[in-house]
Amino acid sequence: MKISLKDGSIKEYSGARSVIDIASDISEGLVRVACAGEIDGELVDLRTIVDKDCALNIITATDPKALKVIRHTASHILAEAVKRLFPDAKVTIGPAIEDGFYYDFDTEPFSREDLDRLEAEMKKIIKEGHEIIRYTMPRADAIRFMEEKGESYKVELIQDLPEEAQISFYDQGGFVDLCAGPHLMNTKGVKAFKLTSSSMAYWRGDSNKARLQRIYGTAYNKKEELAEHLERMEDAKRRDHNRLGREMELFTTVDVIGQGLPLFTPKGTKIIMKLQRWIEDLEDKEWGYVRTKTPLMAKSDLYKMSGHWDHYKEGMFVLGDEEKDKEVYALRPMTCPFQYYVYKNTQKSYRDLPYRMSETSTLFRAEDSGEMHGLTRVRQFTITEGHLVVRPDQMVEEFKGCIALAKYCLTTLGVEEDVTYHLSKWDPNNKEKYIGDPEVWNETEQHIREILTELEIPFVEDIGEAAFYGPKVDINAKNVYGKEDTMITIQWDALLAEQFDMYYIDQNGEKVRPYIIHRTSMGCYERTLAWLIEKYAGKFPTWLCPEQVRILPISEKYEAYAEEVRKELAKADIDVTVDNRSEKIGFKIREARLAKLPYMLVVGQQEEADHTVSVRSRFAGDEGIKSITDFITDITQEIKTKTIRREVEQAAQDKA
Repeated sequence: MKISLKDGSIKEYSGARSVIDIASDISEGLVRVACAGEIDGELVDLRTIVDKDCALNIITATDPKALKVIRHTASHILAEAVKRLFPDAKVTIGPAIEDGFYYDFDTEPFSREDLDRLEAEMKKIIKEGHEIIRYTMPRADAIRFMEEKGESYKVELIQDLPEEAQISFYDQGGFVDLCAGPHLMNTKGVKAFKLTSSSMAYWRGDSNKARLQRIYGTAYNKKEELAEHLERMEDAKRRDHNRLGREMELFTTVDVIGQGLPLFTPKGTKIIMKLQRWIEDLEDKEWGYVRTKTPLMAKSDLYKMSGHWDHYKEGMFVLGDEEKDKEVYALRPMTCPFQYYVYKNTQKSYRDLPYRMSETSTLFRAEDSGEMHGLTRVRQFTITEGHLVVRPDQMVEEFKGCIALAKYCLTTLGVEEDVTYHLSKWDPNNKEKYIGDPEVWNETEQHIREILTELEIPFVEDIGEAAFYGPKVDINAKNVYGKEDTMITIQWDALLAEQFDMYYIDQNGEKVRPYIIHRTSMGCYERTLAWLIEKYAGKFPTWLCPEQVRILPISEKYEAYAEEVRKELAKADIDVTVDNRSEKIGFKIREARLAKLPYMLVVGQQEEADHTVSVRSRFAGDEGIKSITDFITDITQEIKTKTIRREVEQAAQDKA
């Protein structure tokens, strides 16, 4: 048996050996730091038996891949701690995830004090240094074993496995858990961990099943690495749009209105209005779109024609009962079939194409309650939705144009470096989810692949993420906690024109089916606002701020002059207010800073006499004295060009 090692060397053995035995043969020092193995690219347990030629990599604690093993082991230590302190709790599942681990339990909710007690118990288990032993048993025996322990969720998991399966368990000092591994060899291998939070979850993610209590945690190889992660998490909490957006009075939610139905306050509404006016002017005046306005609902007949009724009905709000009512309606989850009829309203020739339609579309989707989060996952939202009806020979260039528009929007918002591009493909092993022939899917996916390659855009390919009618480019970004959401999507559709009998008249007077591009330019306003809150920690670029300037009179004697300045700025379409409170100027400046305002204008005797303002900004601190005209010229240019000024450190501002 030949084992190819990472350094290119080869070990030969006459019989099977475990990964840990091979590591020991290489070096005793390697054994001390080994966490797992990697056989032909697959992460495995150190206890795994190697019995054939393969490429083997010993994963040490310094390897990022080791974190998955460390965290998985930490989740089992957590489960043991819960069973010690809460014996009636039933264990379910506890995987390692991207930034840590979690474990779900059927028990009462956990408090922060409970988490602190569990951390102490976990430290005790780690200090006890239990060897972690793996063994297997037949499926029937495994079911009886877990039934005797009263662990009904584990029984259900085992029952889902094939009858001939050998079920693996891990024993750490008497605590036994069903698991496929891999795990560390000893509990002492978990050197730095923290339980971060708890929340409610559903068994197997199904809201119709049992409500569970989930504990989140993280683990690292070193305490210093853990400390850095916790600091990042604290920064994430400070930037979390769900908290910061409410603190800044941008949006709120009310139980009596409903989950996933945010209310935008005047400040939040103003930001969305600025985004909307920008996008609409951009599309209509610079990118050749026509604007439509279509109904928020339609009869089920429309969605049956488009295929959404068969492929997406569970995600729609349906109004009526097909068995009882003559007509059943549904709130629209998309705008495409509505805009198709705008296109069909008049006959089009080949000269009329491309026909680019855009709409500021309010949509409705019946998201699961467990998926709701702030503004990123809601049940009513508004998007920069558009559909381009094009001749087949125009499809590639128009698709490139949609990507260019999306990139322009991302660059203007200052988030272009934060995204990843995905080619979302169909799943040929699950054909019932899609319409159309495999040849069409393969051809259209290849077109998109070639476009992204030509544009030198790095991308990954995701099987099964396509829309039911065509592949797409998804432009994704992560929130402050690392969860990835789709911000912009551009879809290639060579199929739906047939279902809606869409055509154009070609040069020969013949009817020809067009292609369709479904796209967003900036994406969903709600999700984009959440993204921008977190990106800028609430300190938006000046052009987006609901309050761009606050005038601070030193005393009430200068309120009349402050009002004069305000009127001049307002005439220039600058969002400006005056702080006339009878507070000291230092207090007013601090308040304006906390409000994350771009500019403060301090006015007093000298400013009134010279018809000037004393400018302070969050970008440069004290910017000195300027005439009102010069300040208006500077800020209007900044707003017009949508300049993103980088702010200075707070210490520099204080010094200034």
